[in-house]
Amino acid sequence: MKRIITIIVFVLGATSAKSQGCSDAGFCTINSFEPSTDKAQTATYKNQFRIGASAGSADHDITVYGSMVEYSRQINKWFSADLKLTFLAQNGNNISTAGLSDVFVNINYAVSKKVDLILGAKIPLNDANKKKNGLALPMDYQSSLGTFDAIVGLGYKLEKWKFNLGWQQPLTQNNNTFIAEDYPIHSPLHSFQSTNNYSRSGDVLLRVSYLFNLSKKLLITPGILPIYHLANDEFSNINGKQVINGSKGLTLNAVVYLNYKLNEKNNLEFNMGSPLVARDVRPDGLTRSFVATIQYQLSF
Repeated sequence: MKRIITIIVFVLGATSAKSQGCSDAGFCTINSFEPSTDKAQTATYKNQFRIGASAGSADHDITVYGSMVEYSRQINKWFSADLKLTFLAQNGNNISTAGLSDVFVNINYAVSKKVDLILGAKIPLNDANKKKNGLALPMDYQSSLGTFDAIVGLGYKLEKWKFNLGWQQPLTQNNNTFIAEDYPIHSPLHSFQSTNNYSRSGDVLLRVSYLFNLSKKLLITPGILPIYHLANDEFSNINGKQVINGSKGLTLNAVVYLNYKLNEKNNLEFNMGSPLVARDVRPDGLTRSFVATIQYQLSF
């Protein structure tokens, strides 16, 4: 128990750093990439419905609120599918934006009791180019990255350990036209990273988690979540294509999940995460110093 408390305190104590907000990029929060939980509760049910809400602290004094609905179906012994819809709202610097984000769809194949393969896609519901007073807003105020992404993953279970390896690669880019210099020098947006004609690289994820059964109803699952951004992103200005140096690299998050079993069909989950290591530059607007999520699940 002392080790568990230490882990939670460690996660909470890391909130002064900056992290990549994985819930926005997407693939680490789809059901198949979630950490290991006790499956006995839902073993006899083929359907799961989840609804959740999150709050986080972002760069530039921006607060971010998210919500999602997700449906999962066990098709047969080998195949299952997940479908998720997300929503995001941002508030800060006298600017408030909100909108639908993305649809995530993925198919999962159980190679064995221990190994799963995952193939999916992130479908954007907007072009990531919201404007205010005729000027494009930075990515920090966009509810979607605006890219159509392919998602590939591998899951491995070893008793109470779970390992997930994933790759999320944009196949298209968005239509964001934000140029910081378009705003007056006294505007807070003048200091944001320009993302006109933004070209975003892909990410590789590794999640490692371990399940503790505190009681028949209460589970805790701490873990680490490294995300590696594969290349420096780019944008365009009057001088042509520009590399955003420092946008490539590692973000390492500490995460912890608490699951409470209400009964055989109903489950509550609370999770939170904070960074340990971050990329130098994050033009995609995914920086979070802290993220907390609450989720309800119904199995039927």
